[in-house]
Amino acid sequence: MTITDPGDPQDFEHPAPKPKPGPARPGPGTVRPGPGAVRPGPAGPAKPAAVSVVPPSDPHRFGRVDPDGTVWLITASGERTIGKWQAGDTEAAYEHFGRRFDDLHTEVMLLEQRLASGAGDARKIRSAASTLAETVPTAHVLGDVDSLAARLQAVIEHADSATAEEKAKREEARAAQTARKEALAVEAEELAADSTQWKAAGDRLRAILDEWKTITGLDRKTDDALWKRYSAARETFNRRRGSHFAELDRERVGAKQAKESLCVRAEELCDSTDWGTTSATFRDLLTEWKAAGRAAKDVDDALWHRFKAAQDRFFSARNAATAERDAEFRANAAAKEALLAEAEKLDTADPDAARAALRSIGDRWDAIGKVPRERSADLERRLRAVEKKIRDTPTGGVDPEAQARADQFRVRAEQFERQAEKAAAAGRTKDAEQARASAEQWRQWADAAADALSRKR
Repeated sequence: MTITDPGDPQDFEHPAPKPKPGPARPGPGTVRPGPGAVRPGPAGPAKPAAVSVVPPSDPHRFGRVDPDGTVWLITASGERTIGKWQAGDTEAAYEHFGRRFDDLHTEVMLLEQRLASGAGDARKIRSAASTLAETVPTAHVLGDVDSLAARLQAVIEHADSATAEEKAKREEARAAQTARKEALAVEAEELAADSTQWKAAGDRLRAILDEWKTITGLDRKTDDALWKRYSAARETFNRRRGSHFAELDRERVGAKQAKESLCVRAEELCDSTDWGTTSATFRDLLTEWKAAGRAAKDVDDALWHRFKAAQDRFFSARNAATAERDAEFRANAAAKEALLAEAEKLDTADPDAARAALRSIGDRWDAIGKVPRERSADLERRLRAVEKKIRDTPTGGVDPEAQARADQFRVRAEQFERQAEKAAAAGRTKDAEQARASAEQWRQWADAAADALSRKR
């Protein structure tokens, strides 16, 4: 006796059940993929949920077997023949076709679980469910095929929804990645256009490139366009940086030449003893040095040492001369202090003798020379006080007008002497010399007037 099964002749056209060597037939709870089944692929990032064991269904509820072996499937739309059983008793037919339903049920459940767990690609799950749903109307099984068809339709609809969600998530992820590269491109363009912090900006552009390589998932066209922006920004920055350092090299060459010239001029002046004029010239040279810019560091340092050596040589000599002059001025001040002590002790009881002695003191005073600037005014004030004291002493037979004229000459001489001191302090050498000459002239006239008064006495 043989089985006639239009749907699967290889399985059923053979002699009555007789055990054959080989793998054991799958049991009711074992997954046995049938037509259109979705077999598990390589493990993805998410771990699928464990497959539950499918309890066997009751084939008697969904079919019948005629005495002649015809097997009928009962569905909501009516009955249809699924095969002719001639391989054993009726119960064996129910068991065989029920087991085939259980296999189909297991495939449907696998698709449901994969979709619910998110472990698989919703588009592939939908395709598998559609293929399996096409086999259900002609499947040679005994079971609730109407329920399976409804569940497969639910899987298809759910997969459509999940596919849309996955697409939305992919678009969102793509937009986020695009935004990241857009921000990096904008930052690179800003650095290329404005930054003059060459090392820091160069380091940042390299860091942007490293980060750029980690960002994936963009569409090719957008990715290429953003890459062109970043690449163009980097090239612009490199050109600006190259131009900057080329210009800097030119400036350094110019600064080197200018500073070499300043060194030569400084070395020509370093032995000058024209302290005032040369000091001013050295100040001008230093101003030019600062305005000349910087040469290469080692060259600039060497030139500065050369310039400073010439400058130090001049100012050391000037300071030594100034120290010597200051010592001379202090000695002059001490000598004038001694003359003041002598003048302040003159006896005014004999006015003529006092005036004669004061003239002698005045001659020696003028011969002594300069004193420290801060002492000059006080010493002159004290000497003028002595002169006034003696001048105001009453004498017989003196012409008041001649006396007033002599006093006026002396006052004018003192005024020009003070002007000379102020001009010298301000560095106006020419004005100081002219004031000294005027003071000397008025002093001579005052002395002549004093001598004339003495002779009249």
